[in-house]
Amino acid sequence: MKTAIVILNWNGEKLLEHFLPGIVNFSAQEAEIYVADNASTDASIQYVQRYFPSVKIVENTINGGYAKGYNDALQSISADIYCLINSDVEVTQNWITPILEVFNKEENTAIIQPKILDFKDKTKFEYAGAGGGFLDLYGYPYCRGRVFNEIELDTHQFDDVSEIFWASGACFFIRSKVYHQLGGFDEDYFAHQEEIDLCWRSQNSGYDVKYVGLSTVYHVGGATLQETNPHKTYLNFRNSLLNVVKNVPKKWFLFVVISRLILDGIAGVKFLFEFRPIHTFAILKAHISFYKNFIKFLGKRRKLQKKSNYNLHTSVVWQYFVMGRKKYHDLK
Repeated sequence: MKTAIVILNWNGEKLLEHFLPGIVNFSAQEAEIYVADNASTDASIQYVQRYFPSVKIVENTINGGYAKGYNDALQSISADIYCLINSDVEVTQNWITPILEVFNKEENTAIIQPKILDFKDKTKFEYAGAGGGFLDLYGYPYCRGRVFNEIELDTHQFDDVSEIFWASGACFFIRSKVYHQLGGFDEDYFAHQEEIDLCWRSQNSGYDVKYVGLSTVYHVGGATLQETNPHKTYLNFRNSLLNVVKNVPKKWFLFVVISRLILDGIAGVKFLFEFRPIHTFAILKAHISFYKNFIKFLGKRRKLQKKSNYNLHTSVVWQYFVMGRKKYHDLK
């Protein structure tokens, strides 16, 4: 299969200096490598042109964030498989082969995520994706290896090939025909959780999303927006609500939406008690944006098909905060 590794970049010269050499060394024989630049104002493009002339460059005219950045760039990239990878990810030897083997064996598998460990502490999973993502009853995301802020050590407990609900945008393999069939990422998200929406829509169209633990990458995380940045809080809360409106089955729709509004309000109060009012205001801002976009996203709803495995059996909020279950294998 023809594979294209596409690194989205915005003013990331330092990250490219650190991580691009490894991607070239461990990937060039199996894939073409691209840097999709989101109208950077630093010397990113000049660095790539000077030191890695084999790497192709796609220059976007504006910084449209993660969603529009990839949508624009992938219009001009021809491949069977796209690997969308952050500029702050370190890859490992033979990381592509296990994933392509699954794509070759399983025609219905459209999206695959490798194991994502923490670049800063390689014994642990990384927040954004870990051992593959899921959603709870209310649309809150969690991962094998990461429930809320509880990060597990990698003891090879997730070295398997497993069906998951969503794959992390930090390192995200997808069949190009499925990407374009689904219209790519929803650009109204800008950044954060647009990959969950795309995975959800792919399953509603009958495709599978998989995790391949024999492939490992290391993610810095927070290179664009730190966890403590209130704008990240805003995007995560807003986009999670938009995911619910867009994709939750009709029979659960009102229950989930109302419950989410209440739970988000509790989260806002929690931030106040933690003396982090700026994050409370970020949640309030997220809800205002959600109300403004509510009608628009009702129009985007897709009819869910039987293939969707929306997890209606658990509340990760209840189990984590009330029952004290901090690890994936402890969840009931």
